Amino acid sequence: MAEAERIIGTPDTPDAAGEGQERPDAEPEREQQEQQQEQAPERTRGKRRVAVLFAVALFAYLLDLGSKMLVVAKLEHHEPIEIIGDWLRFAAIRNAGAAFGFGEAFTIIFTVIAAAVIVVIARLARKLHSLPWAIALGLLLGGALGNLTDRIFRAPGVFEGAVVDFIAPKHFAVFNLADSAIVCGGILIVILSFRGLDPDGTVHKD
Repeated sequence: MAEAERIIGTPDTPDAAGEGQERPDAEPEREQQEQQQEQAPERTRGKRRVAVLFAVALFAYLLDLGSKMLVVAKLEHHEPIEIIGDWLRFAAIRNAGAAFGFGEAFTIIFTVIAAAVIVVIARLARKLHSLPWAIALGLLLGGALGNLTDRIFRAPGVFEGAVVDFIAPKHFAVFNLADSAIVCGGILIVILSFRGLDPDGTVHKD
């Protein structure tokens, strides 16, 4: 009986022969699986940061668009509204230049720049893993989209449209919420850069 069991149990197949032994290609497969498991949380976090970017951009854009529609409907061709005496008023104007009324002779150039900024932010979003950067870029994107919408759809023509401005502090240029979003996003980016935080979430020290 022992002889028969020995003969029957003789390994003559690859599975039987390899029992208790690791296949040569098992180690690379295990390493690949471990890498995929490590990368999965990073991809999930990256998607969340991108979602934050576009959520902030959408909020800033809709807020700017709604405020401009209200200003055009209720304030344009009317007397300014005093909010804090002479220090802060709402006064509707059309601005063919850049933010805060600068450079009115270069409307088309500013339109192209705004479009380029939007494209750069959209491409950068693929490598985004930092929440502060997501907020900053979202503010920039929402503000750029807000003013670009005016450039495209408002008079006097496509890509030459005048932006609606209405926030008028005393002794300062008139601006809108899109300008505010762009400035806040830019300031936040400067702070993050000084702190050494990159959009991919890494921190470097110069």
